[in-house]
Amino acid sequence: MSEITKDAVMDALKSVIAPNVKRDLVSADMVKDVKIEGSNIKILIESTTPASWAKEEIKTNATEAIKKQIPNAKNIEITFEVNVSKHVDPAKDQMLPGVKNTIAVASGKGGVGKSTVAVNLALSLALDGAKVGLLDADVYGPSIPMMLGINEQPLVKQIDGKQKILPLENYGIKLMSIGFLVDEKTPVIWRGAMASGALKQFMSDVEWGELDYLFYDLPPGTGDIQLTLAQTIPLTGAVIVTSPQDVSLIDARKGLKMFEKVNVPTLGLIENFSYFVAPDTGHKYYIFGQGGGEKLAKELNTAFLGGIPINPQIVEGGDHGKPLVTEFPDTEEAKIYRDIARKLAAEISARNSNQQSPKIEISL
Repeated sequence: MSEITKDAVMDALKSVIAPNVKRDLVSADMVKDVKIEGSNIKILIESTTPASWAKEEIKTNATEAIKKQIPNAKNIEITFEVNVSKHVDPAKDQMLPGVKNTIAVASGKGGVGKSTVAVNLALSLALDGAKVGLLDADVYGPSIPMMLGINEQPLVKQIDGKQKILPLENYGIKLMSIGFLVDEKTPVIWRGAMASGALKQFMSDVEWGELDYLFYDLPPGTGDIQLTLAQTIPLTGAVIVTSPQDVSLIDARKGLKMFEKVNVPTLGLIENFSYFVAPDTGHKYYIFGQGGGEKLAKELNTAFLGGIPINPQIVEGGDHGKPLVTEFPDTEEAKIYRDIARKLAAEISARNSNQQSPKIEISL
């Protein structure tokens, strides 16, 4: 009986694809330790995404691959750990030292459901085990408080000699919004510099603590305020939300180009209102057109993260502070949100594994 070697184990694991990053365990650098004691093998696998959902599949496939290639292996013990990858950026690390990744959720125009997408993406990653925060940067139309059912005011606490705002929490995520601090009936009338200053304060003066992902729900559009915010926030990347209509796709293209100009990578495109499924027949109706988002993503060489159908429960959940993915987790739409969030986490992990020098801010 031949001796089991680490090289043989690693060779077997090259055939195991991790569904959370779409790469094999070895090339994804997920195999952190291999210990061999006679015919017993102990393996430590580390994931750079919150992959609680993929854990059992990885374990099963890895065990089968080893037994197939190494017949004399008896006991195979696989330990699984999660360590979400970090975007290294000096500005981010100084301003948000405990936050690993910062993601802007943006749209070229209003009315495409951007805030709803931001809420459900953040909650989806939290449900997968990640530490998540959500900053409502849409200073002119803060909707996050209503969507997450919070009408409180955040507390202020002295931490390390500094006054810090404590983010509110609901559904397992940390939240901050200008909507927590102003009368909901009073419009916020600020110029770009004022909005930028408030956002900087939300980053530097809020005690976010340790987070794997911090989402920013940006104002819709591609004007001065959006450019100012995109340059203010040290971003890992941006997600563009669009709908299938041609006018929305035109604006989505502008949004992506805006981020390109400030050296922020686009992590992917999400198409909202993709289709409607008739409850009586199950037939799909493409009310606003079909395939536009996927076509645009291909044209712009960015990932198409997925299309979200029209469902009245999504709107009702947002209006009553009961988000779809937490209140109606078994719906097809909730499952689509979860899948999109996992694809987004994989995109972030892939980019972080090939990090280049920090971006340089430019003035337009």
